This record gives sequence, C-alpha cells and structure tokens, in this order.
Amino acid sequence: MLRRSLSRLCAGEEKRVGTRTVVVGHRPVLETDAYVAQKFCDNRIVSSKYTLWNFLPKNLFEQFRRIANFYFLIIFLVQVIVDTPTSPVTSGLPLFFVITVTAIKQGYEDWLRHRADNEVNKSNVFIVENAKQVQKESEKIKVGDIVEVKADETFPCDLIFLASSSIDGTCYVTTASLDGESNFKTHYAVRDTTVLCTDEAIDALTATIECEQPQPDLYKFVGRIIIYRSNQEPVARSLGPENLLLKGATLKNTKKIYGVAVYTGMETKMALNYQGKSQKRSAVEKSINAFLIVYLCILLSKATVCTTLKYVWQSNPFNDEPWYNEKTKKERETFKVLRMFTDFLSFMVLFNFIIPVSMYVTVEMQKFLGSFFISWDKEMYDEEIKEGALVNTSDLNEELGQVEYVFTDKTGTLTENSMEFIECCIDGHKYKDCISEVDGFSQTDGHLKYYGKAEKSREELFLRALCLCHTVQIKEADQVDGLIGHPERKYTYISSSPDEIALVKGAEKYGFTFLGLENDFMKIRNQKNETEMYQLLHVLNFDPVRRRMSVIVRTTTGKLLLFCKGADSSIFPRVQQEEIQQTKVHVDRNAMDGYRTLCVAFKELTQKEYDKIDRQVNEAKMALQDREEKMAKVFEDTEADMHLIGATAVEDRLQEQSAETIEALHAAGMKVWVLTGDKMETAKSTCYACRLFQTSTELLELTAKTVGESERKEDRLHELLMEYHKKLIQDVPKNRGGLKRSWTLSQEYGLIIDGSTLSLILNPSQDSSSSNYKTIFLQICLKCTAVLCCRMAPLQKAQIVRMVKNTKGSPITLSIGDGANDVSMILEAHVGIGIKGKEGRQASRNSDYAVPKFKHLRKLLLAHGHLYYVRIAHLVQYFFYKNLCFILPQFLYQFFCGFSQQPLYDAAYLTMYNICFTSLPILAYSLLEQHINIDTLTSDPQLYIKGLLQSPLITWLREVLQRI
Repeated sequence: MLRRSLSRLCAGEEKRVGTRTVVVGHRPVLETDAYVAQKFCDNRIVSSKYTLWNFLPKNLFEQFRRIANFYFLIIFLVQVIVDTPTSPVTSGLPLFFVITVTAIKQGYEDWLRHRADNEVNKSNVFIVENAKQVQKESEKIKVGDIVEVKADETFPCDLIFLASSSIDGTCYVTTASLDGESNFKTHYAVRDTTVLCTDEAIDALTATIECEQPQPDLYKFVGRIIIYRSNQEPVARSLGPENLLLKGATLKNTKKIYGVAVYTGMETKMALNYQGKSQKRSAVEKSINAFLIVYLCILLSKATVCTTLKYVWQSNPFNDEPWYNEKTKKERETFKVLRMFTDFLSFMVLFNFIIPVSMYVTVEMQKFLGSFFISWDKEMYDEEIKEGALVNTSDLNEELGQVEYVFTDKTGTLTENSMEFIECCIDGHKYKDCISEVDGFSQTDGHLKYYGKAEKSREELFLRALCLCHTVQIKEADQVDGLIGHPERKYTYISSSPDEIALVKGAEKYGFTFLGLENDFMKIRNQKNETEMYQLLHVLNFDPVRRRMSVIVRTTTGKLLLFCKGADSSIFPRVQQEEIQQTKVHVDRNAMDGYRTLCVAFKELTQKEYDKIDRQVNEAKMALQDREEKMAKVFEDTEADMHLIGATAVEDRLQEQSAETIEALHAAGMKVWVLTGDKMETAKSTCYACRLFQTSTELLELTAKTVGESERKEDRLHELLMEYHKKLIQDVPKNRGGLKRSWTLSQEYGLIIDGSTLSLILNPSQDSSSSNYKTIFLQICLKCTAVLCCRMAPLQKAQIVRMVKNTKGSPITLSIGDGANDVSMILEAHVGIGIKGKEGRQASRNSDYAVPKFKHLRKLLLAHGHLYYVRIAHLVQYFFYKNLCFILPQFLYQFFCGFSQQPLYDAAYLTMYNICFTSLPILAYSLLEQHINIDTLTSDPQLYIKGLLQSPLITWLREVLQRI
C-alpha cells in the first residue's frame, strides 16, 4: 500500500537524480525497504586551510610555486653542491627569512580561522531525542536530527522548519550574516506539522524528506516531505525556500522553533557560499613576473659573458696556471665542458642578487598594511548605517588607480532604493491627492485635460489589488527590534522589497489599509472603516524572468479573484489590448519623470478554472526535478487574459552627490556605463539627472523600439549599426596625438541599448551577415562617452563587462552594485565594488571592496587608488633598480680579477642587503608617501588621468633608456 501511495504522490518522478532522502528524527518508516540509508557529513565547519600535520609541506609547496622563491632554492642547492665563490648562507638566509615570515603570517591567519571554527563547532545546541531535550555540541548534529532553536539564537545547520511557538506556524529570521539584510524574513512551517509544538509531539512525528543535493544558491530550495500516520495514507507536501532555515541566520521575535537538519557542516549553503571564489591578480603583479623574466635573462647574459671571457683570458697559459696557483691533478683531469658548466653556475651564484628575493614579502606587507588606510578613512564612514569602507582583498589596491571603465547598477547604487509612493492611475485617470468616500481629485492624461474620476468600483478594485497582491507581513512595532512604525499606528510593515511597502502605504493613503495575514486570511480595512477578509489560496511569487507576481484569493461571497502586478512589458501582453493605451500614456510619462512604474491587472476565475490551476500548481511544487521550469509554465498559463486596472508610480531618489561623482569620474578619463534592469525611459531620466548624459549629448538608440519587432529586425539592426559606425568611426578624423585615452570627440555621443537587442548582437543567427555584429557594436561603444544598458539580465551584465575587458589593450574595468543581480558583473570585472545597500549584502560579500554610498567611489579611486598605484610602482621599480645597481659593480669587478669569481662584497653585507638594509625604508615610503595632497587629488580629477598617461613604470623605463 505504501509503495502504491508513494508512486501516486510522486507521479512523473521516475528518475530522481541528485536528491537525498532524510529520515526525520531517525524514526524508521513502517516498511524499511522504502528507505535506503545514506551517509552524510558531520556538522563541523572547516574554513581553515592547514592542519598541524600538513602545514609545513603544504605551505612550502605553495611558496616555492613562486618564480623568485624557486629560483633562490635552486641557487642555494647549487651553492651547497658546487664549489662557489660565495657561502650558501648568502642565498639561504634571505630565502629562509622570506619563507619564515610568509609562513608565520599565513600560519597566524589560519590559526585565527581554526579558533573561529572551534567557537562555532563547540557551541551548545539542543536536540530532541526520545521526547527529551539533549544538549550536544554543534559539530555532533547529524542529518535527520530534530533541533530546537530559541529566540535570538543562530541556526546551527540548514533546517526544515517543522513547528514554532506561534500558532500560525511562522517565524521571523534575519540573515545579516549571510547576505547582510537586516530586515525580517518570514518563514513558514510545514502545514501538517505546525501543531507539534512540544518535545513529545515533535518526537512522535514519522516522516521522510526528499530534497536536492546541497547547492550554494541561498534563495533556491526544492524538496518535499512525506508524513506517515497510522492507518492513513501518507501525506506529501512541497518544500521551498520559505520552509528552509539557513545556518548563520538568527531567529527573531519567536520564542522557539523545531526543525530537522537536512544539510550539515560543509554542505550547508553558508559553507558552500564561502568556497570557490576566483582569485584576481593585479596588472602590477603580472608585470612583476615579466620583470623577473627580463632580469633572469640579464643574469644569464652576464654569467655567459663572464664564462666566455674567463676562457678567453685563460687561453694564455700564464693566465691559466700562474706559478703561484698551480692546478691539482684532479683539476687537470676534469673535462673542460664540465669545468665550463661549473664556472657558469658559479657566476650565476655570484650575480644571483640581481633577483630581489624579499620583494614579494615587501609587496605583500605594503598591500596588507596599506589596505587599513581605506578602512580607517573617516570620510568614507556612513552615519546612517554606522559602517565604513571594507576591504575584502588587499591584492588589488593599485588597480583602483588604473580604472578606465566603470560599470554601475542604477537602483540602490545611483539611487537610494528608498521608495515613496507618488501617484497612481486608474483607467487613465491620475490620482495624486488623498481621496475620500465623497469626493476625489484626478486628472486624465493625454491631449485633453479635465477633472474626473474612474468609477467607484474600479477605484476600490485597484486599491484592494494593492492591499492583497504582495508578500508584506505585519508585526507589532513594540515587538520588532530596530524597526520604527508609523507614529499613528502600533504596527509596522515588514518586507524584503521596499517597493511593496511603498505600494501598501500608498493604498493606505487612499483609505485601504492592510491589517495582516492570519490563518491564511488577509484582512484589509476599507474606506468605510469596515474589515474585509480574503482567503489567500496561492501566491505566484515574483522572479526576475517573469517580472511580475500574482495572488489568488477567495472573497467571503465565494468569488475567486487573481490580482497581478508587474512591469509594463510583462503585463501589457497579458491583458486586453483595447485597455492598454489609456494606461500606457500615463506609464510612459511617469517613466520620463524618472519614476518606477508597475501595472496592476486582475481576472475573475471560475471554480473549474481554479481547480485546474490548483492541481497544476501543486503538481509543479511537488516536482524535485525541473521544478522552476514547471512552475514557470503554470504561472504563464495562469496569468493570461487579464484585465488592466491601472498603474502606480514610485519615486526612488538619487543618492547624495551621485551626479558630482559621475562628473568627477568623467573628468578623470573614465567611461561610465549604467547597466540596469529598469525600463528605458526611467533609466534614461536617471542618467540625465545624474549627468551621465548632458543636454548636448547625441543619443544613439539600439532598442526594441528602434529595431522593431518584425521579422526584419536583424536587417534593421544591421542598418543601425552601420549608420552609427559610420557616424562615430568612419566620418571622424583619426587622432594623431597618440594619447592612450584621448577618446573625447568634439560631439559627445551616448548609446542606449536594451536586453533583447543585446541578445541579437551577442547571440546572432547563423547567417554570415550578423557574425560581426559584436565587433561593430563594441567599436561604437568604445567611442561613446556614456552607455546605458537597460532591461539587462544579470548574465547580460557580466557579458558586457567581459566584452570590454577582453578588448585590445585589456583596459582595467570596475563594476559597482548593491544587489544579488549585480554579483555576476562584480566578479567578472578586474575590480568589484559592493554598495552596502538596502537590497542586502550579497554584492558587498562578493566584492573586492565595499563602500556605504556611491559618492565614496570618488575618493576611493581618485585619492586612494592613485596613491596606491604610484606607491607600488615606485616600490617595484626601486627593488629592481637597486639590485641592478648593486650587482653591476660585481660584474665590472670581474674584469679586474681575471674572471675568477671573486666576490666584491662581504658575505654578511650580501645577506643583509635585501632583508634589512634596503627593505624597511622603501616599505615606509610606499605606505606613507603622498606626492600630492589627498584633498587636491579629490578636487582635481584630471590628476588621475595624468597619473596613467605618465605611468611611473613607463617613466622609469624611459629615463633609464635615455641615460644609457
């Protein structure tokens, strides 16, 4: 019977690949053959790199992978094996010093990681066993254990939420340690286990969980729970992200919860997110390796010249064997080729100090210590969030002084992401002032302007849609930590999206107030101060692909309604076409004013239609494989043939000094590109407001509007590309000045492109005419002073950055953003900067540097970046130059000592020269030198581009060549 029930519940899941089965509480199912035991990892967290046993071999292996260290190891071994003019101590001691200092630094950092791991692994947790609470160490939690977590405690592993102290089976969670979001997230217990609120009740639960194998996406989870009851059919329920409590998150405003461990230790989502981050290398570090190869060639040349001249000198018998230094019998019998090779190695040892062995350590210390100046900068401290700048990696400090392209997000980066409801439109009538039951004030968009109103029923339908179509939660203000409600009400709205709170507050402004969700019923208070109840049947959640969300509710009279809100591009194709025009005028005008717009639609469902939707949604939710695709298909079918009610306009104000910052970046020679998911009109208005586009800028558009939607769109795209290419490149006289960055034309051009057109360019059809779209497009982009890419998917943002990064000359790119959708471009760019914004901290966690506001980018690049680049350039060239000067007298001395490999310097001086005498002064210089005052660098952006055109490394090489 059990197998028949399971096969019916899991129809369509013949092959389940990449899933795991968890037995809740390790309580066996009635038929043991229904479950095959699986082995899972323990709950220990290991972020350390070394152990006591592998530290020495592993650390030595990593250090000797560096060219300079490996070279000096070979020289040291040659000195030990071969009779060389200098003692092995001269090479061995500096090498030992460098290896030891690096090993101590890395060992200390790893010891700190071990200590942090032990604090987590040895913390106490409570596990329910045999209807009693048992205290254990966190590392001893096993998959399947039922764990109790109390208020303000951190979840010790990834748990499926079973029950809580709240009657409705909800709990509030903050995920600040995971993604930085300080706002509360609501999680829901499995419907059938919400009543199991005691140790005895939860221990009696017999259930299995089938879910996907561990993967790092914090916002994705697919699974199902099968609950077994005696003498009853098993009950299967779907599990999603709303049922998963992540390790590292904190329980808030809930006395306690029970959850079953599904992912433990290094398989938790938190642990998986801290692994596999790609290592970026700076341009200066790459140039150091190039310099090392050049100096190695100089060393080989010197050794070859001296070896050759030695045997030329010794061709005279008197010089070869003077009377005071006769050869031994062994020396006379040695093969000449072997003697020549030994002499060559001896000269290599004699001149080996041309390679600066201590440079790597000095450079690392300069980068590490220098990064503190960014963190300590008080001007980059934000009083609102009580945080300053953060350095996640110090390896890229000098890259900040070489940036040529800046790619920025719009919402939350250029703007505040603090939404305020401005106005709405109902059936083409604009509402800006509060309306009452008696009278309202509205204005019709279009050529004719007059005062009027939409029908009363349509007004109420629109406002009910705003009150019902969202995922906002309500919490009593005095119970919510750090949240301040409206002074006139005793509750506050909680949501992961500021847009939704703005819309709910907008509806409240017009007389409809959302009172909360209780036992699957949404309560609202209407303009007559009456409470209305709506049963929430389904929430079709928002996702960036659909760009809309919907709810299905049942009224007290039994009527079934679907309310949907989303971007105009996703709503308009799904409503009656004759309803669009009157609202579209309003939406376009609001977008031109820089407001964020959303359209609202609805449709009434019959019971038969709802039953079909309900069955399809539940089947899709139960799928373990391809759940997202199946859900998307159901949502697509459900959200069709709707009726448009109206639209909303929400303002997202520009951040303080964002316009001045962009002007400064332009003046510094950087090109700024805005990559956003917003609609073109809104993004374009923001670009004018923040002075990315000037009034004199001629805009070139490659959008669905200019290309068209017909079958000839590729031909039209080709025509536009050729037209713009001719205007910007073919018709412009070539610059003969030779300056690397003289990209400014007499007429400034700006380019606007949307996601659909970009897809045509980056992924053209197979015919030959479209194969060179990408090249032409890139040439156009590089000639424009500013580029706006709108309607961008996260992957397309990364594609744009990669395309520019891989152009001729490999320009240094910088990406800056504040949301999870910006992570891909942040990781792709040479330098990634995260904004500690309101969309969470995913961006700042994955970035190389994090700043509180966009305005702080100005000082970070123009002052800190410029100084770091100049300092490290001087540091590197100093090391190579002083070693060249140090070893040149030794080379010249060989002409006066008969090429006898006689050392010019004392062994102690040779040993201490690189370690002490010449390292500490330049380290202090490279940390503290300010060739130009920081205030001057910040106020005069043109100093930044001068620093690049007059690169310290290039200037030094030019001066050396001139002197030679």
